[in-house]
Amino acid sequence: MIWPLLKRDALLLFRRRSETLAPLWFALIVATAFPLALGPEAAKLTRIAGGVAWVIFLLASLLSLDALFRSDVEDGSLDVMLASRRSLTLIVACKMLLNWLGTALPLLLLTPVIAYAYDLDQGALPVLLLSLLLGTPIICTFGALAAALTAHLRRGGVLLSLIVLPLTLPVLIFGAGAVEAVITGGSARQPLLFLAAGAVVTVAFGPWLVAETLKTG
Repeated sequence: MIWPLLKRDALLLFRRRSETLAPLWFALIVATAFPLALGPEAAKLTRIAGGVAWVIFLLASLLSLDALFRSDVEDGSLDVMLASRRSLTLIVACKMLLNWLGTALPLLLLTPVIAYAYDLDQGALPVLLLSLLLGTPIICTFGALAAALTAHLRRGGVLLSLIVLPLTLPVLIFGAGAVEAVITGGSARQPLLFLAAGAVVTVAFGPWLVAETLKTG
C-alpha cells in the first residue's frame, strides 16, 4: 500500500518537472534580484546573506505545497488511504519526506552557490546550512498541515500561504539570526538549539497531526 503510493508520487514529481523545478528557478531569480536591487557592495550583501537565503527557502517552499495532497483528492487516492488499514500517519510521513527531498534538498544544494554570490564568510556557511537543515523540516511540516487543511479547496493556494507564513516566521527569525550572530562575532548556539527543538517536535508529531487533519477534513 505505502510503496505504490510513494512510487506514484515520485512519478508525479518527475512528470510535473515544471512544477518540481519551479522552487529552484524561483530561488535563483530571487537570489539574483537582491544584488541588482541593493548594489554590488560586498559588505552589504554579506550582512543580508542569511536572511536572503531563508526568505528564498520560505517562499520557494510555498510553490510546491499546494500540490502535496491535491492529486490524492482528485484521483481518489486520499479516500483509499483513509479506508486502508495501513497507518495513515506513516503514509503521510513518507509523503512529507518525499516532498522535502523534492523541494528542500535541491535548495540546500544551491545554498553554497548563494553563499558564494553574496560573499558569505566561510565560517558562516556551515551555520547557514545547519540552520536550514534544522529549519526546513519545520517549514515542510507546517506546510503539510496547511495543505491538509486546504486539500478539498479548489483554490486553496492563497489560504495555504496565509496559514504557513505566520507559523514559519519564528523559524525565519531564528535561522537568519544564527547566521547574523556568526557574522557579527557572536554565538549561534541559542538560535540553533531552538531550531533543533522545533525540528524534533515537528518531525515527531507533525505526521500524526497532518493525518488527523486529513481524517477530519
